[in-house]
Amino acid sequence: MPRPLSLTIRAIAYELRGGFLLRPFLIALAFGAVGAVLSSLEEHVPALSAWVPTFLFPSRNDPQAAQLILSAIATSIMTVVSIVFAILLMTLTLASTQFSPRILVSFVRDRATQWTLGVLLGTFTYCIAVLPAARSLPAAFVPVVSVTGAMLLALVSVAWLIFFIHHISQAISVNHIVDRIARDTEGVIDELMPHPASAVEPTQQRPMPDGDGAPILSQRSGYIRYIDTARLMELGKAWRIRIRVARGVGQFVPAGVPLVHVTRENRVTPVRAAELLSAFDIGPTRTLQQDVEFGVIQIVDIALRAISPAVNDPSTAISCIDQLSSILILWCNRAPPPPVLFDSPHVPRVEIPWIDLEGLLNTAFDQIRHYAAGDLAVSLRLLRAIGDVAGTTQRPDVHAALLGRARTLVDRAAESLLASDAVRLRERLATLEARLGA
Repeated sequence: MPRPLSLTIRAIAYELRGGFLLRPFLIALAFGAVGAVLSSLEEHVPALSAWVPTFLFPSRNDPQAAQLILSAIATSIMTVVSIVFAILLMTLTLASTQFSPRILVSFVRDRATQWTLGVLLGTFTYCIAVLPAARSLPAAFVPVVSVTGAMLLALVSVAWLIFFIHHISQAISVNHIVDRIARDTEGVIDELMPHPASAVEPTQQRPMPDGDGAPILSQRSGYIRYIDTARLMELGKAWRIRIRVARGVGQFVPAGVPLVHVTRENRVTPVRAAELLSAFDIGPTRTLQQDVEFGVIQIVDIALRAISPAVNDPSTAISCIDQLSSILILWCNRAPPPPVLFDSPHVPRVEIPWIDLEGLLNTAFDQIRHYAAGDLAVSLRLLRAIGDVAGTTQRPDVHAALLGRARTLVDRAAESLLASDAVRLRERLATLEARLGA
């Protein structure tokens, strides 16, 4: 059973939007179309060439001069494109080695880079599209306006190249990298959890205990990247069954392992089972379509590498902790995605194990706390981040989870730090406990 068209389109759009293919290709195609249309229009309306000042293009009766200009621009632009690709390759290699290979996703999704490639390739296609119009036979014709446009595009390409070099020099900065990942992750939270925490009532209990329901096995191995919840709900209502998803977004599911469990097994034929599986987008890598944890993992990876003995860069780790606190503040103040979807009149149909606050806190803080136990600055910043998150919400469950981690952090760090440093940590912990009324 093929995937639904909507899910297929979403997956393709995400992949194309996140690479160097779609946007540069569309820009290059648009520039080429403009060159072809403009040169053709100029041939049928010769008066257009009078709009171009003579000093911009004095050789109005020499087709060879026009051909030479267009050929030189096209050749030079392709040389520049090779330089841009070399810079990109060097940047991606450096970022992958120094920070984490998982952050390459944010680099290839960078719009400034995509636009740079698009403008350069567009200038090339423009020149190629205009070049056939400049001819000596059967009648000499010089597309003055089109050639002038090519020269202006060449100047724009040079300016854009300078901008690109400046942009790359900033983009390789760890602060920009972490900030970009954090903004992308917050965008996922906005899409997945659009409602404020106080606007949605607490969810009811899970309708299907673990082990209940007939399993439907996954037909391929990979990470769950997207779950079409609306499609699962539609199928559950149509077949009058309950569906429990065994693994959540971001988790790896091997082929042959149960992916969903359903009640009333006799209603689920092999064709219907395949239709259920088609509601899942499973691939070789995790993405930021619905996977908030993946964005947090990228930032944590950078922090862990920064506090490793080989790098010893606590300032980078502190920057990562600051961005993690921003993500967690947004998460704690949003209503979590409902783990159970109900059918009228309040009949549970679909259960999905989204990551909860406890899991996200574990991902965000536990590894950094463990490896930064001997670093006072990082430990203090962790405590401050916990206090910042706790101070933005009145939820008792959030306060309890954060206080537990703060106490574990102080106890673990006190074993590795000097007594005077441990006192500073305990003082900050006492301040946090007093503020939260613990």
